Amino acid sequence: MKVLIVGSGGREHAIAASVAKSSRVDKIYCAPGNAGIGKIAECVNIGAMEFDKLVAFAKENEIDFTIIGMDDPLVGGVVDAFEEAGLKVFGPRKNAAILEGSKAFSKDLMKKYNIPTAGYETFDDPKKALAYLETAKMPIVLKADGLALGKGVLICNTLEEAKAGVKEIMEDKKFGSAGNNMVVEEFMTGREVSVLSFVDGKSIQIMSSAQDHKRAKDGDQGLNTGGMGTFSPSPFYTAEVDEFCKKYVYQATVDAMAAEGREFKGVIFFGLMLTEEGPKVLEYNARFGDPEAQVVLPRMKNDIIDVMEACVDGTLDQLTLEFEDNAAVCVVLASDGYPVAYEKGFEITGEENFAGKDGYYCFHAGTALNEAGKVVTNGGRVLGITAKGNDLKEARANAYEATKWVSFENKYMRNDIGKAIDEA
Repeated sequence: MKVLIVGSGGREHAIAASVAKSSRVDKIYCAPGNAGIGKIAECVNIGAMEFDKLVAFAKENEIDFTIIGMDDPLVGGVVDAFEEAGLKVFGPRKNAAILEGSKAFSKDLMKKYNIPTAGYETFDDPKKALAYLETAKMPIVLKADGLALGKGVLICNTLEEAKAGVKEIMEDKKFGSAGNNMVVEEFMTGREVSVLSFVDGKSIQIMSSAQDHKRAKDGDQGLNTGGMGTFSPSPFYTAEVDEFCKKYVYQATVDAMAAEGREFKGVIFFGLMLTEEGPKVLEYNARFGDPEAQVVLPRMKNDIIDVMEACVDGTLDQLTLEFEDNAAVCVVLASDGYPVAYEKGFEITGEENFAGKDGYYCFHAGTALNEAGKVVTNGGRVLGITAKGNDLKEARANAYEATKWVSFENKYMRNDIGKAIDEA
């Protein structure tokens, strides 16, 4: 079969690598892809938001199955466009992708269906938000309602910081139209855990847990980023946490969406906070996490096409997800200055060092080919260096060793990805 993947980052490279392992797949295309994806798929110069062109390409090339990797096209309705054209596609429709597309919607859904989450208020008027903050308990969390590349969340320790945050989100529109509405949420403390799941509209299958590192600098300092590294599984995701979430969170979310007439098919990413009162939902995403996909998918034993087709066909309950009994760690190699300002176009060398090394992966996030055909940096997050190990400590050591194998000018990384493992 022919498969088209929509997206251009490390997540899409991890998806492509999994698809390439399927015995059912003869040809992979990726739109628009990147230099790394181009080694296992044919990259097509169509943007992820160019729905008409994507549909036309899929028809002309007789694509059997399309996988949407990114959040923007999902929230924008790309799945609806493919389905209207009679094409088989993996991902939630627009009316279901709102689970990620609007934080206000997802908070209201959790409140209505008693899914545990932090207390909150929603505002569309900055003056009302400021008035509310005068009486609110600090610290407090401000969230731009819409998509903001994982960066539209501000943790404010004082009233002054909170007021500045309202100005940043709602008045200065730092995150664009995502800040037209804003969620003000109580500050929760505890361990964060990410849990990815496959969903077919009525049933849900949980993937292995993971834990992301959002801050740009060691010790969780610096600005929020799209993710500087991750590890899987999380030692903090215990059997007790799993049991609680299966009872009160996972199936409850799928059922709530169905009850709202928003049948969800695809991947639901549960961002959890393990509080003293028990697990609570921080956020939902309507697709694989990035870089969580880079540590979860390499450990999955199933044929990814079988699982994704079951989600589309509504037969997921007939499958059992299986994961290797090991661990994986991903360290993101970024351009120095990310997420604010950074230079691009530096040649990347040493990727050949990964050839033939089982359990080591160099996932491309922000790369391109220059006019001379050389692989160069083309983004803030450049590569996701992933390694497996028998346990998390071994995987972490392997991943950091592998970061030495590749070089580019401006290379930057955190040195404490997975350090929490030592505290488990």
